[in-house]
Amino acid sequence: MTPTAIVMMIVATVTVWGGLIAAIVNLARHPEVAETEPGPPVEL
Repeated sequence: MTPTAIVMMIVATVTVWGGLIAAIVNLARHPEVAETEPGPPVEL
């Protein structure tokens, strides 16, 4: 592989894994509260 291809592969990998780590950290700091979710529909 050419050096350009290796650099682009590293950039893409860091972008994907970095986004995943950022999402996990964000959810750990600000968890979703179950109370804000709508309740199940009531059947009549």
